[in-house]
Amino acid sequence: MAEARRDKSGYEERLRRAGVRITRQRSVILRILSETESHPDAMEIFKRASQVDPSISLSTVYRTMKLLEEMGAIHRHEFEGGRARFEKASGHHDHLIDIDTGDVIEFHSSKIEALQEEIARSLGYDIVHHRLELYGRKRRRR
Repeated sequence: MAEARRDKSGYEERLRRAGVRITRQRSVILRILSETESHPDAMEIFKRASQVDPSISLSTVYRTMKLLEEMGAIHRHEFEGGRARFEKASGHHDHLIDIDTGDVIEFHSSKIEALQEEIARSLGYDIVHHRLELYGRKRRRR
């Protein structure tokens, strides 16, 4: 819980530095974001926030997410076949999306990173940015 409060304060500080007022509604949204371990979409954030404060509107959620995204505090992901989802900006990682449940699993593979670098180099390029998304279905035990 202390970690969530610290993250919330980090979001608040970034917004304040940008001259954005921290309203009661924004504070609730920031707390929801800092407490989540998943990749929620705006509707999930709205549902959780409106349980805490029924005066929060979906447009307030969208505006807050847009501000945080513009500041680089969160990343927006538009995974195939679904709504935009958000996550706290952190170190590089890739995603595996379960096409049955919509769960997003984060992973990092040094083998994949090295192979990407090797491919880019062999084609005469330096990688500036990349994003890897794998879509799969959980294996059924036989």
